[in-house]
Formats: sequence, structure tokens, C-alpha cells
Amino acid sequence: MKNFFSNFKGDAFGGITAGIVALPLALAFGVSSGLGPTAGLYGAIFISFFAALFGGTNTQISGPTAPMTAVSMVVIAGIIAVNDGDVNKALPVILTVFLLAGFMQIGLGVIGIGQYIRFIPYPVVSGFMTAIGVIILITQIFPSVGYYPKEDLEFVNQYKPIAEEIILENILKEEAGEGILVLEDFKETISRAEQITDEQILAESQTLAAKDASGVIGTIKTLPRALKSINWLELSLALATIFIIYGFKRITSVIPSTLVALIVVSGAAVAFGLNYRPIEQIPEGFPYPVTEIFTGFKLGNVTPYVFTALTLALLGAIDSLLTSVVADNMTKTKHKPNKELVGQGIGNSIAAVFGGIPGAGATIRTVVNIKSGGKTKLSGMIAGIMLLFILLALGPIASKIPSAVLAGILITVGIGVMDYKGLKAIPSLPRDMKIGPLKISSEVVIMLVVLVLASVWNLVYAVGIGLIIASLMFMKKIGDLTGERSDVKAFKEEAWKDEVGIPERLKEEVFIKHIKGPLFFGSTSNFQLLAQQIPPNTHTIIIRMDRMQYVDQSGLYALEDVLVDLKREENIVLLVDVLPQPRYMMERIDIIPDLIPEEHIFDNFKECAQWIKENVNVKTQ
Repeated sequence: MKNFFSNFKGDAFGGITAGIVALPLALAFGVSSGLGPTAGLYGAIFISFFAALFGGTNTQISGPTAPMTAVSMVVIAGIIAVNDGDVNKALPVILTVFLLAGFMQIGLGVIGIGQYIRFIPYPVVSGFMTAIGVIILITQIFPSVGYYPKEDLEFVNQYKPIAEEIILENILKEEAGEGILVLEDFKETISRAEQITDEQILAESQTLAAKDASGVIGTIKTLPRALKSINWLELSLALATIFIIYGFKRITSVIPSTLVALIVVSGAAVAFGLNYRPIEQIPEGFPYPVTEIFTGFKLGNVTPYVFTALTLALLGAIDSLLTSVVADNMTKTKHKPNKELVGQGIGNSIAAVFGGIPGAGATIRTVVNIKSGGKTKLSGMIAGIMLLFILLALGPIASKIPSAVLAGILITVGIGVMDYKGLKAIPSLPRDMKIGPLKISSEVVIMLVVLVLASVWNLVYAVGIGLIIASLMFMKKIGDLTGERSDVKAFKEEAWKDEVGIPERLKEEVFIKHIKGPLFFGSTSNFQLLAQQIPPNTHTIIIRMDRMQYVDQSGLYALEDVLVDLKREENIVLLVDVLPQPRYMMERIDIIPDLIPEEHIFDNFKECAQWIKENVNVKTQ
């Protein structure tokens, strides 16, 4: 407890500053997610406090982030569409998915996944982060110009035939569930259809219109309509926000430019009585748990989103641990990755129960905290308390913030989150693969595949496909490299330094195989050429394994097949310097001693050479 308050002044200032910086972003991410500013604020409050309390990075400030919000936005939109466009009806299911993601994060920390996150290839992360920026930039065009597809009646009316079809289909499903045979009792169907109101058709049409105009593709398709209906006041507010955010940074970085833009532009809009569109009303008072998560829980509502919840959990883990590394570099400390995942999971779980969107460790807020004096977990907890204070004291005032201001803030976030380092490196990366006549870098291919698929299709699947492609390319490279470096040679060819001193009369008799690198499923085809490369007058084969650190099951069986072939031809196989893991694997399936007896295994080449002089010499006399 003494250490906890050892830096109280610095932690208090760091936490308060980070909380202030987090406010506009929390509101903006909440609006962007589709659940409203309150959900963003609740997420920032609870994740910041509990992730700091239970996490493994002392200076981490957590809350809604751009990547987590982008994925959440897709989840929320999908679940709302399934629930007839009714946010209140969909909310328990949405929050249950977020709660499940939090539980999964806790599980990832408990089983020790934290230290493995660093193995995700950089091109996958780069493509994903740039895609997040593209998604945010494009999807914020509509609120920046004051265009809302659900309110464009001409656009909405196009969906009325489909809306009527869906409503009728729902009536038929209801009747089937009640055991009513439609063809035998069609009057009931007609009776229910007659009760459909214009308001219901309009609501369903608006849901369909909003869904069709969402995302990158939907926005691009609907963009011509938006550009014909620009609200110049909303656009001016968004542009003013962007101008202040970038312009104020040139004056000073002591005061967060995002907060300055929020206060100045919102204040001017209110003071001049402008007819702008405000954000949703932020409720007053302390947040209350959404009990419908538990009372209305149905397994069938959640099972379609298990993989999505896992994706949120993994994304939050990556996002948080990358920020932890930044914090380590700045503070010269070492975070505990698995404990950090548990803390993030607890924070996200509690935030979900109170209606907040999920989040992760936030790099900018963490850096602000450290630079402002934060050194212990108390700083992150104070940041959460600061946001709670703002909610309780300034909720009604915050409700007057223009939507266009938050859109402007998000546009700057989208620009900032892109991985420019990765994009700049594209021309300079080695072109190590061919696609038809073109030579291109495999890493560029991975990054572009993830970028395009994540932007126009699905963030979740894009990352999965990127990881698969990266893994396959990596395995091919390692397999090719192992095949190139490993060789089969007679003694008369260029040998290693310790391979000299063999009598001339034995050099046609003895061949050596050098295995340089792991023997795994990506390199087995090259290794299996061994038996075909050995001349018929050779009867002694030495396999040097001091550089073969690892063998997997595929490599093990390939090795067994080659040894069986060599033994069938009455060859003697000698192993030199077998490392622990390969030896263990070979003993498990009895390659040792069934195919290779212990007396044919040597700790070094000197011992092997002595055996050859004594035994092969006798054979050739």
C-alpha cells in the first residue's frame, strides 16, 4: 500500500490529464460504435479503472480504442440488424458478446498466451491498423457533412418492397412457431398482415437503408447522395475541429489539442445558437448494470458471435500489449503480459455489464500519463475516476456537443492510426516472390491483402487470412532456406573444417548429409531427395544434426522413411551431434535404436571419423 501511494502527486496529475485527453475520444468512439456517446464514456470509466487495478503495466491507461471500436461497430450493426433495427432489443445480446470477449481475455491471460502475442507478423498488424484508419476516415464522411441515410426519405423509400417482404416473412415464421398451417388458415395470415402499419414499414426500411449505407462499401455507394445533400454548417464544424486539432499542436502540446477543439468548437456552436445536430443525450447519475444481460440470456443468441468475441479478445490483447511495450521503453520497466491480459479482461467484462463498449491499452493516453508524472497503477485508476466525475458533473453539458465535432475528432484519429512506417517501406522491401511476370515482396502482399479485405469485407476474416498467408509464406521460406543450406556431399567435395583427415580410399565410400535448420513439414520434400542423391557405390552415410534444432511430426516421419530406404539398400547410417529435441522425438517412435543403434550415434565428428577408420576400413579390405 505504501508503494501504491509512493508517487501520489505525479499519479494524480498524470491520471487527471489522461482522463481529460480520454474524454473526447471516449465520446467519439461511443458514437462511432453505434451505441452512443454514453457507451464510450462508460467503457472508458470502467476499463481504465479496473484494467489499471488488476493489470500488469503500471502506467497503462486503457479505454475504447480505434481498432476495438472498428470491430465493435461491425458487431453492433450486425446484431441490431438481426433485431429489427431496435437498439434496445439488441443491447443485451451486444453486451453479452462484449462480456464474453472480456472473459476470453481473462482466459488468455490465465493460460499464458500473453508472451505469444509478439509472434504476430508485422505485415498483418500494419495492414490491419491502416485498414482501421481507412474505415474510420470513410465512415465519418456522412456525419461530417451532416448526411444520415435513415433520414433521407427518398433513399429509404427504395427499401420499402424489401421491408414489406421481411415483415411478411416474420409473420409466417411466427405462425409456424405457433403451429398455424398457413395454407389451411390463410385468413389468419391476412389478418395479421392487415395490422402492419406504415410506421413499421418505414422503421424496417430505415434499418435496411442504414445497413446498406454502412461500412466502407456502403458509404462509397451512397456517397453521391450525401454530396448532393451537404449540410454546410455541420461540415464547417467538422473542418474547424480538424483545423484546431492540427493547428493547436504547433502552439503547444502541454494542453491536448483534441480537448481544445472539443471545447472551442462546441462552445462557439452553443454560444451563437447554431442549428447543429447534437450527440445523443448522456444520462445523468451513476451508471447502473444492464441486468437484461443475465435475465434475458439465451445461448442461441450468442453462439453465432463466439468467434467474433474471440477476435475482440485477441485484438484487445494485441492492442494492450503493444502499448505496454511502449510504456516499458519510456519508463525502463518490464510489464507482466499475462497479468495485463487478465486486467484488461476484467475491465472489459465490468464495462460490458454497465453498458460500455470494449477497449484496450491506449498508446496516446498512456504516453500522456507518463509524461505528466504517472508511475503506478493509481494513475490509471484516477483517470477512470476523473471520467466518472465528468459524467456526474458535466453530463448535461456534454450532451450539447455537436456530432460533427466528434466526427472531426475521429477523422484525425483515423489519419493518426494508419501505419505510415509500413506504407513507406513498400518500395524498399525485397521482391522475393513472383505473381505471373511481376516480382513483388511477400510482406507487401500480406499487408495489402489484410488492408483490402479488412477495409471492404470483414476485419475478423482479414486478420485470419493474413495470418494464414504469412504462416504459409514463412514456412515456405524456411523450407527453401533449409533445403538450400542443407547438402549431400562426398568427402572429396568441399568439407567442413573438422571433416579433413579421412583416408583417400574411403572418400568414395562415405557421404555426408548436413542438415542446417529445422526439419519440419515445409522442408521434408528437400530432405526426402537424400536417398536418390547417393551414388550406388556409397555404403556409409553420415547425417550431421548439430544445426537441426527442431523436428516436427512431418519431419520425423520423413526422416524415418529415408532411413528405412537407406537401410533397405544395406547402407550404414551414422548420426553426429543429435540435439535434445530431435533425439527425444526419434526415441518416441523407435528410430533410435531400431533403425539407428546407439553405437552409430556420436557426440562429435571426431568420434565418428575414428569409427569410420576402424570399421569401414575393415569392410573395404
